[in-house]
Amino acid sequence: MRERPHLVVITGMAGAGRSQASKALEDLGFYVIDNLPADLIVEVVGRADLPESAHTRLAVVVDTRGGLEFDDLDLVMRTLAADGVPTTTLFLDADDDVLIKRFEESRRPHPVPAATLAESIADERKALEDLHGRADLVIDTSDLNVHELRELIVGSFSAGAEDRPLRVSVTSFGFKHGVPRVVDLVFDVRFLPNPYWVEEMRPLTGLDEQVRRHVLDHEDAKAFLERLDDLLDFLMPRYQREGKSYLTIGIGCTGGRHRSVAIAERVAAFLGAQEDLEVAVRHRDVDR
Repeated sequence: MRERPHLVVITGMAGAGRSQASKALEDLGFYVIDNLPADLIVEVVGRADLPESAHTRLAVVVDTRGGLEFDDLDLVMRTLAADGVPTTTLFLDADDDVLIKRFEESRRPHPVPAATLAESIADERKALEDLHGRADLVIDTSDLNVHELRELIVGSFSAGAEDRPLRVSVTSFGFKHGVPRVVDLVFDVRFLPNPYWVEEMRPLTGLDEQVRRHVLDHEDAKAFLERLDDLLDFLMPRYQREGKSYLTIGIGCTGGRHRSVAIAERVAAFLGAQEDLEVAVRHRDVDR
């Protein structure tokens, strides 16, 4: 029996890395079509579904250049789902100041016309707000280079990736540097004693054993993790049952170097011990 084509819809903010994501998918064997109007997606998938077609992995880039309307794309996605076509919506995002810097450096005009570049970005973000909320996978490229973005794309869409278990990303961060834009669950561990105020531990991080033990051996940390383990045990199978493919958990402290790092490593280890989860851990601010 012929395999139904797998469709990836690439969308998101201009300047956030849609082109790099497209190239990475092409290298994985996807047939990529850029700037495709939403109302043509069903036709393209239908052609790929024919016996004589050689394409079983498709990717289409839809964005504000083609006059993207959320309602149009939503109708397309519901039509494909009803027809049994596996689809994944990938949304590329980045902080406004990062997008402004990228456009200024490239000297490219923004596809959304406005009086200023900042207004163009704000107008595009508003137009894509609903789509961002409905995306299967959101990647914030603010702190990623081209190679790191490619690695994320390859890990998410390599052969058989759509059949892998729920992929959980545990990210430590510092609140003083801002909450990650892409995060599903956030836990604030600033209630724990801060190793920063212990002189010999200040230059260390939560990856060092001395700091790790200082954080995890505290009675409040033990009580917190016991309750968090129970919560995650409750949530994970329910996210899976609803068909969620990606989940990001943020663990935050003040600077993102000590408490959040130690707790994030512990949470990732707990989740990684479960056979039906694929877990990765990232420490966003550990080197700041």
